[in-house]
Amino acid sequence: MTQGDGSRRGGTRLWRHRDFLLLWSGETVSHVGTMVGHLAVPLLAATVLGASPWEMGLLVAAERAGFLLVGLPVGALMDRVRRRPVMIAADVVRFGLFASVPVAWWFGVLTFEQLVAVVLLGGVATVFFDVGYQSVLPSVVGRAGLVEGNAKLESTRMAAEAAGPAMGGGLVQLLGAANTMLLDAVSYLVSAAFLTRMRSPETVPEPVPGQSVRADMAEGLRYVVGHRLLRPIVLCTGTANLFNGVLQAVAVLFLAGELGLTAGVVGLVLAAGTVGGVVGALTAGSWIGRFGQGRVLITALLVTGPVTLLLPLAGPGPGLVWFAAAYFAILYGGVVYNIAQVSFRQAICPDRLLGRMNASIRFLVWGTIPVGGLLGGALGELIGLRATLLVAAAGLAAAPVWLVTSPLRRMRDLPADVPL
Repeated sequence: MTQGDGSRRGGTRLWRHRDFLLLWSGETVSHVGTMVGHLAVPLLAATVLGASPWEMGLLVAAERAGFLLVGLPVGALMDRVRRRPVMIAADVVRFGLFASVPVAWWFGVLTFEQLVAVVLLGGVATVFFDVGYQSVLPSVVGRAGLVEGNAKLESTRMAAEAAGPAMGGGLVQLLGAANTMLLDAVSYLVSAAFLTRMRSPETVPEPVPGQSVRADMAEGLRYVVGHRLLRPIVLCTGTANLFNGVLQAVAVLFLAGELGLTAGVVGLVLAAGTVGGVVGALTAGSWIGRFGQGRVLITALLVTGPVTLLLPLAGPGPGLVWFAAAYFAILYGGVVYNIAQVSFRQAICPDRLLGRMNASIRFLVWGTIPVGGLLGGALGELIGLRATLLVAAAGLAAAPVWLVTSPLRRMRDLPADVPL
C-alpha cells in the first residue's frame, strides 16, 4: 500500500484498514504480556529473590537502558532496512529471553543476575521493535491517519496497562511470579504472527552516498536537538521520564513492602490508576480537535501534574485511593500529551529521517529512565520510600515548565512544517 492510499484510508476508516489492524493487534497482544511481566518481574525480585531498594532501582535501569545503549545506531540502521522483518526478529528474541526465566526457576537456578540480564537484553530488542513500529506507522496509515492511529494504539496500550497489573497480580498469586513470565514470552510470538501477515510494501530510503552510520546518527540527533519545537518536547518528556524512573523503582516495593499489600491488591491498585491512561487515549482526539494540538500538548501535563503530589499520602485501606488517584492523573495527562507530541513529530519529520528521529528522541527521553531508576533506588535506601515518592511527584509536576517557556505556548495548532 502506498502512502497516499494510507492517507485516504485514514480518519475513522482505520477500523477497516487491514494492515493497521494487524499492526495494532500485534502491538496490543505484546503489550498485554509486557505489562503482566512488568508486575511479575519486580514481584519476583522483591518477594522471591529478596531484592533491596537499590537492586530494584538497578532492575528498572536495566529494563530501560536499551535506548541509552543502542538507540542511536538502531535508528540509523532502521532508516536503511525494511522495518517489519526487524520487528518480527525482535519479537522472537524477546520470546526466548523471557521464556528462560520460568525454565531457570523450574530447575532451581534462577538468580537476580539472570533477571537483570533478561530485562536488559529484552530492552535492547524492544528498541528495535519500538523504533520500527513508530517509523512504519506513517507508511501504513498515511500522514492524515496519524492522530487516529496513535490514539488507537495508545488506547489499547493503556487498556493493557490497566488490565496487565490486575491480571499479573492474580496470576502471580495463582501460578507464581516465575511461571507468570511465560505468558509475557508467548505474547511476543503472537505479536510476530500478526506482523508476518501484513502486506503493505515498505520502501527503503536511499542512503546518502558515502555517508556512514555514524554520520546518519549525528544527522538525526542534530535534527532533533536543533529543532525549535522538538527540543522543548524532548526536555519535558526527558524530565518526566527521569522522575517516572524514580517512581518505578520504589512503587511496588512501597505497596508490597511498606504497606504490606498482597500481589493481587498491588495489581488492582496499579490497574485502578492506569484506567486514567485508557480514558486519556479515548479523549485525546476530542481535546485536540476542540482546543488545538499545541494547547493540548502543554496543558495536559500542566493540569494533571500537581495531582501527583498525592502519591506520598497513600496508606493502607482507604488511604490507597491517594496513590490510585495520583497514578490516574500521571497516566491520563501523559497519554494525552504523548498522542499530541508523537503525532506531531511523525507528521513533521521527512521520511528519510523517521527512524533516526524516533530513535534520537527515544535515546534522549528514555535514556533518563535508567538514571531515574538508579536515583530512585539510592534515594529509597537513603531517605526512605515515602520521601522518595515525594521527590518523584515533585519532579513530574515540574516537567511541563520546558513547554511553558518555549514557542509552543503561543500555538493553538502545530504547523505541518517547521523550520529548524
